[in-house]
Amino acid sequence: MTATTPTTAAITTPERIVDIAIGYMGAKQLFAASRIGLFAAIADGARTVDEIAAATSVTPRMARILSDAMASLGLLNRRDGRYELTADAAAYLSGANAELDLGPFLAFLNEVSYGHWLQFDATVDTTEPGELGMDEGRWATFMAGVMTYNELHASMLARHFDFSPYRDALDLGGLSPAFAIEGMKANPELSTRFVFAPDFTASVEEAVAQAGLGDRAIVEGAETETAAPGGEHDLVLVNHVIHRFDDAQNRVILANARAAARTGARLVLLDFFLDDDARQRSIDALHAGEYLVIDGTVVYPESTVREWLAGTGWKPVDKVALPGSPRILIAEAV
Repeated sequence: MTATTPTTAAITTPERIVDIAIGYMGAKQLFAASRIGLFAAIADGARTVDEIAAATSVTPRMARILSDAMASLGLLNRRDGRYELTADAAAYLSGANAELDLGPFLAFLNEVSYGHWLQFDATVDTTEPGELGMDEGRWATFMAGVMTYNELHASMLARHFDFSPYRDALDLGGLSPAFAIEGMKANPELSTRFVFAPDFTASVEEAVAQAGLGDRAIVEGAETETAAPGGEHDLVLVNHVIHRFDDAQNRVILANARAAARTGARLVLLDFFLDDDARQRSIDALHAGEYLVIDGTVVYPESTVREWLAGTGWKPVDKVALPGSPRILIAEAV
């Protein structure tokens, strides 16, 4: 080996950098594939480019571009000129056949979020969010996307957190009742008291009724940052709350949550967190930028959240990363 020959350890490639830099190309093609119904078009079996084009009303050239892009990203399999769904795409992108259709979430990313990221340079220079410029249609897209994303998180929570030991839950301050509803489906002996902002109580009541769980639910209205529900609950859910409030408000929220829990009760605190591990989980770090550019809300360091918990009567006992979703900090009431 000569002095100019690089060792294996010294060899570098630009692949990771290029993959990150062109990531928006894959995202935009995913959004387009979902919008035209490409995944739904092959939900019942493999299709050729011409068949996909006919089913989606795009040209064969466009059908080939999008299908190949989705195959390159692992969402389609391509065999002998025919395309079929992978298991993940079938579960989350196949429309009516999906376990959970993420189409509304992708529409939100495409129609609302993506445009805000075009303002990100200004956000970097000012640490201020972009201009929302919302009308009624964009708000509808926004809320449909956010609620679909919450449904995904709730589904993952029910898979990775055991609801069976609990009987009396408090769901405090969230935007979606899906988390407690999934828990109640998993545990037929669990009842839930929902204490949500007054603007959301009607939608919570409707969702609980549609799930057939009205006899095991109580819905109350109170502003999250001041709600003091009290009680002796054995499980407290605080889902997608803390990123919406400041340090002082979160201390009050968590203290009021503790005051509503019996000693030994569990708190499930679900949100994105910045951590101090050797490698930060990317979904949390990327959402720190998303929350800032969209509306100025905050992805807090996990160490800060743990400090709040310790100061409000909660002892952290576990942390679980939910696939494609936030993490949960699990704490015990002490």
